[in-house]
Amino acid sequence: MIYNILRMDKESKTLAIITYITIFGTLIALIINWRKRNSFVSFHIRQMVGLVFFLFVLEFINGIFPLGFVNIFFRSLLFVLWVIGLFRAINLSTKPIPIIGDFFQRWFVNL
Repeated sequence: MIYNILRMDKESKTLAIITYITIFGTLIALIINWRKRNSFVSFHIRQMVGLVFFLFVLEFINGIFPLGFVNIFFRSLLFVLWVIGLFRAINLSTKPIPIIGDFFQRWFVNL
């Protein structure tokens, strides 16, 4: 019994970490988690999907209105938020990333 719990935690942690390794890692974790529906992994999938969503919005806006240093600032902010999310997955934490993490949990509730 304890072995299964530890194994599940290791699998969950691994999938949560994979979620933060490129968009392909997010897709892989989403597909694998679709069958098992682990709430910890789903939490981190929502966080990463939100970060990717904001990156696409930033790139779209930058394509229309080149923003220079503003773009660099927001890219740096997204990178810092990505690192925070990754470390929280490594530490088995379900605390949302600062500023926008709570929104991601509400917006992407079906993931």
